[in-house]
Amino acid sequence: MDETEYAIEAHGLRKSYGAVPVLDGIGLEVPRGEVFALLGPNGAGKTTTVRILATLDRADAGQVRVAGHDVVAERALVRRRISLTGQYAAVDEQQTGAENLRMMARLTGLPRAHSRERAAELLDRFGLTAAARRRVSTYSGGMRRRLDIAAGLVGSPEVLFLDEPTTGLDLHSRHVMWEAVERLAASGVTVFLTTQYLEEADRLADRIAVLDGGRLVARGTAAELKRRFADHRLDLTFTDAESRRLAAERYAVRVVGGRARDEGPGGGADGPRGPRTLSLATDGSAAHVRALLDEIDPERRTVSRFELQGATLDDVFLALTGHPAGHRAEGEWELDAEGEVAGHV
Repeated sequence: MDETEYAIEAHGLRKSYGAVPVLDGIGLEVPRGEVFALLGPNGAGKTTTVRILATLDRADAGQVRVAGHDVVAERALVRRRISLTGQYAAVDEQQTGAENLRMMARLTGLPRAHSRERAAELLDRFGLTAAARRRVSTYSGGMRRRLDIAAGLVGSPEVLFLDEPTTGLDLHSRHVMWEAVERLAASGVTVFLTTQYLEEADRLADRIAVLDGGRLVARGTAAELKRRFADHRLDLTFTDAESRRLAAERYAVRVVGGRARDEGPGGGADGPRGPRTLSLATDGSAAHVRALLDEIDPERRTVSRFELQGATLDDVFLALTGHPAGHRAEGEWELDAEGEVAGHV
């Protein structure tokens, strides 16, 4: 693909806060008009990446171009072409939804009449027309997030950064947000999304990259990642919890490496398949399934049932990082609102 077709390009991106490395030479290319999802556990460097791409922070090393412009040398030009919505809605709760959008339109330089038209258009697009005259303080969390994204679109940006936009929302509100993002992508806006919700990335993203410990450990479409790193999952149900525990201990290296997933006590007591289940990655072939069963239960006494499943992004994430989404790995750091190191987790 020609370089001019990329909305976002980053090469050799490095960032540290003091002695703490956060990004370790990552590279990204996001084609125009696509939804790109950056996945990673808490503290992996997702928000730091967004801050650098959106000109809010500078990398220690590397080159970044967004919407065709260098984020350092042409910072003002980049800012005119992007919008950023963070993890928390940044709208004025004492104003109505319509007033918020009209204010943003005026700040971008639109005349008063055009500001009203743009506000009405965005309220309709995000299903907020009925609440347009209500104060934002009366809005639900999902409505505030939609209004926040609408405010970011007042200036018709080429690139929209969404940093965990559905964090804390209920399932219905998340689905409404997903529909809004899908409409944005269909209109030609490039969307850069960070998320811990793997279902979200699976549904929305044209391409996905997995960030872990400041490094990109995989990239591709959801289907490609599933095929390359997990493919299928063999769920084994043991006759009792003790047999499952012994099997998990025996294959602990594989659990960490992503081949097996322990859903029982000590590895997720509330796992969806219960305390007697262990999950192994497999290529799905009969020969491999037989080999795994013979290896795990050579005497055919402890495994009472097995089920072969297609892999999910959750399986891919576990295979690549050694822990489930939403987990903060021991030894990682968190940053405060200004991007400074706030504490060791």
